[in-house]
Amino acid sequence: MSAGYGGSVPATMKAAVVEEFGKPLVVKDVPVPEPGHGEVLVKVIASGVCHTDLHVRDGDWHVKPTLPIIPGHEGAGVVVKLGPNVTTLKIGDRVGHAWLHDSCGGCDYCLSGWETVCGNQHQTGFLANGCFAEYTIAEANYVGKIPDNVSFAQAAPVLCAGVTTYKALKETEAKPGQWVAIIGACGGLGHVGCQYAQAMGLKVCAIDFGADKQSYAIDTLGCKAYVDIKGKSSEEIVAAVKAACDGVGPHGSVILAPVPAAFRQGVDMLRPMGTAVGISLPPGDFPVDIFSLILHRKTVRGSIVGTRKDLNESLTICGEGHVKCTVEERKLDDINAIFDDMVKGKIKGRCVLRIAPDP
Repeated sequence: MSAGYGGSVPATMKAAVVEEFGKPLVVKDVPVPEPGHGEVLVKVIASGVCHTDLHVRDGDWHVKPTLPIIPGHEGAGVVVKLGPNVTTLKIGDRVGHAWLHDSCGGCDYCLSGWETVCGNQHQTGFLANGCFAEYTIAEANYVGKIPDNVSFAQAAPVLCAGVTTYKALKETEAKPGQWVAIIGACGGLGHVGCQYAQAMGLKVCAIDFGADKQSYAIDTLGCKAYVDIKGKSSEEIVAAVKAACDGVGPHGSVILAPVPAAFRQGVDMLRPMGTAVGISLPPGDFPVDIFSLILHRKTVRGSIVGTRKDLNESLTICGEGHVKCTVEERKLDDINAIFDDMVKGKIKGRCVLRIAPDP
């Protein structure tokens, strides 16, 4: 292969591969892919580990990836090779390879800036090989541009956790000075969501499990209120959040906790005309109080990652110094241990795989 940024591109690369659902990933050497029309080859410097990657390993969604697959959709790195007809990027550009690998570009959703709900899309690390590897192939028109002052380890979580919570906050339609409640505020998505909310001028009521997280939420993340759900019934959680938010509840709620009960709580805690936005994907369904929904004009909607515009906005906000990710760097060889820690709830903030040294 031709020479690339920082030296020649090798013929093989190290990657973590799902070869069988429910089994540990296999870390091995595989061929370095060749970028095709409109694609670029990215040398991955850092790659965030998302809960979705765990679902890819386990194959527990109703839609399953075709195996073998390389997971990972928070790949921050450098363009080292251009495929034919790439005009928007150059060798050495700092880019992020996110969940939305590509979409059809021609349907009503794509044409109106809603490519995230396109029915003919591919997802990085799910339907296209991802970023748990030394190199990854990305569509040139779908990468995010990483600001020069943002490290690759800091950029990685923004590529999913950041853009996803940023988009969900926009979907609440809450205005500067208003309250948003974030359920699961201290986790990988929540801790960046709290910071994006403040950058947007919103007041945050953080909701999480355990009194030990209160200091982190208030003192580190800058939230205005904290509600500990430990030992509380759903009714008590809702009442505590309402009390913290002017006595009537938040204007919007973002549901990150992967349990159906959190969805009902996220709707019930809203003040009239509030909007609950669901992000997490637990199995099952949840009941809605129809009288409250109708009489209080509440809105319930889902939100999935963000558009290309949302992605670049979220990276820009990070570059302006408004978001600082809590990152624990680990090695690619540690991926199975990381998944074990994730299942046990031991990870604070975001775990990032250090694939290569900063160039």
